[in-house]
Amino acid sequence: MTRSPIPNIPGVLSCDEVVQTAESIASLQLDTGMIPWFPGGHCDPWNHVETAMALDVAGLHTAAERAYEWLMGIQLADGSWWNYYLPDGSVEEAKLDTNVCAYIATGVWHHWLCTWDRGFVDHLWPTVRRSLDWVLSMRRADGLALWARTAHDTPWGYALLTGSSSIAHALRCGALLADLIREPRPDWVAAADIMAQRVAHHPEAFEPKERWAMDWYYPVLSGCLTGEGAHARLAEGWPVFAMDGKGIRCVSDEPWVTASETAEASIAYAVVGDMATATDLLAWTRPHRRPDGAYDTGIVYPSLVRFPPEETSAYTGAAVILAADAITGAGPASNVFVARPG
Repeated sequence: MTRSPIPNIPGVLSCDEVVQTAESIASLQLDTGMIPWFPGGHCDPWNHVETAMALDVAGLHTAAERAYEWLMGIQLADGSWWNYYLPDGSVEEAKLDTNVCAYIATGVWHHWLCTWDRGFVDHLWPTVRRSLDWVLSMRRADGLALWARTAHDTPWGYALLTGSSSIAHALRCGALLADLIREPRPDWVAAADIMAQRVAHHPEAFEPKERWAMDWYYPVLSGCLTGEGAHARLAEGWPVFAMDGKGIRCVSDEPWVTASETAEASIAYAVVGDMATATDLLAWTRPHRRPDGAYDTGIVYPSLVRFPPEETSAYTGAAVILAADAITGAGPASNVFVARPG
C-alpha cells in the first residue's frame, strides 16, 4: 500500500507534526479498535470515524481499518449504533442519533480514496448500507431525519441543522460507494438532495441552535449551501463566532474557543476557496497543541484556562489533520469536502 503525501503548511503545521498528532490518536486505540476521546474516556461513532479518517490521512491505514472493524462488530441489527460506548464495551448512553450513525459512509468513502482497497470496501459495504437505510427510516414527512430516538423507540420530534447537513453529505458518500460496487442507490442521492434543499432554504424546519458554531459553518462544510449563499453565511457568522487571532467560539455567548470548531470552520472556508482564512484559522489552533502532538479541547479567554481541565481529545487532533488536508489538497481524499479542479 503506497503512502500518500502528508499535508504540510509551512509555518502552520508540518508533515511531521501531522504524523505526530495521528500517532497521538493511534496511541489511544484499544485492542478492540475503539478510539476513546481521551484515556479512559468514552467514544461515539461519529468522532470515532473522524479519528479514523485522520489516521488514513497520516498513512496509518491499519489503525484506521481496526477502527472501522470495531464499528462493524458492534453495529446493532437494525443498522444503528448507541450514542456513547465506554472502554469496557458497555453502553454509556442508550440513545440512537441519526447523524452519529450516518457518518461511517463518509469515513469508508474517505478510506477508499486513501487506500484503493476494494476488498475492504466490500467488507464494510453491508455495514454502510444498513446504517444509511436505518437513518432514512427515521425521516419525517418533509424528508428530514429526526435527530434521535431512545432505546424504547421514543423519537425526538425535531431535526437538527448540523446533523442534517452531515447526513446529506454522508448519503452522497454512500451513493459513491454504491456506484463503486455496482449496487446503485439513487434513493440516497434523492434523499440527500431534499435534505440539502431544506438546509439551504428552510431554516425554520430545524430546532433552533443558533448559538452553536456548528450550525453556522456546517451547511457550508457539507456542501449543502454553495456559491454566494455560502460566502454570505460565513461572512454573517464571523463576527458572532470568531475571536480574531484565537479561534472559533464553540457557542456565541461564551469566550470558549475550541480547536475542533476552529479546524472545522477552516474546512468550511477551504470549501468556498478562501484558503487564506482557512489557513489563518488552522494557525490559530497552535496554542492548543501540546508537545506530544495532542490538542487541548478548549481555551477560555482571557484567562487562558484550558477547558475541560487537562483534557486533550482525539477528535480535536483529527479535525486539525483533516483541515490541513483540505487546505493543501495533499492527500487523495482531500476532496471529500473540498472539490478540486479537474
